[in-house]
Amino acid sequence: MKTNQLAGAMLAMVVFNAAGAAEVKVLSAGALEPGMKAAAAEFRKASGHSVKIAFNTTPQIRKRIGDGEVHDVVVAPPAVIDEFAKAGKLGQDRANVGRVGMGVAVRPGAPAPDISSPEALRKSVLDAESLVFNRASTGIYLENLLKKMGVYDRVEKKTTRYDDAAAVMEHVLKGKGREIGFAPITEILLHRDRGLRLVGPLPAEVQNYTSYSAGIMAGAPSASAAQEFVRYLGTPAAKKVFVAAGIE
Repeated sequence: MKTNQLAGAMLAMVVFNAAGAAEVKVLSAGALEPGMKAAAAEFRKASGHSVKIAFNTTPQIRKRIGDGEVHDVVVAPPAVIDEFAKAGKLGQDRANVGRVGMGVAVRPGAPAPDISSPEALRKSVLDAESLVFNRASTGIYLENLLKKMGVYDRVEKKTTRYDDAAAVMEHVLKGKGREIGFAPITEILLHRDRGLRLVGPLPAEVQNYTSYSAGIMAGAPSASAAQEFVRYLGTPAAKKVFVAAGIE
């Protein structure tokens, strides 16, 4: 009898957990992809809630939310999160996720450029046969950096730009000659299993970090689970997952 009662209680608990589970829909900056996927998996183990994540560049996130899309959670640079909050699209609950620096990548077997200092980076950019980077925030920063270095006019013709870092990495993997790719470090690490090589971060003197925060959308379909997820993103356990993925 006791065994049957215990089995019944366990079954009831399983049914309760299944009934209480929700799907949290997240729209996140693409630079956080490896860390967000790992964090979502850990959150699911701990809470029972599933997390469905769509990744885009910051300009695309602005457009999607501006066009009226509703998700449970948005993860973007703090300025964008503030912008959405002022427009009444996000509530006050938010968490700091971390920051991502820019790195330099080359395809398997390609020579590694010297990026040990700003001057070395400048010379390597001039010596490269081609450069590849995106049109999003990291690419805009790099373009302005090359202009400050006084070389952009000299390298623009050998530069290929894409809408997002994923397309940049695909190009570099299939490239040739002395080609250099620039992207968030997390994006480069995401392709290392295919042989993409992270040469290293930009020199500290010219490094650019992009910070990211998570906020809950007003009218979130799974508001309660979304709140749990955002709170989880600010915990030491989540930070450990992010650091392992290249997010500081």
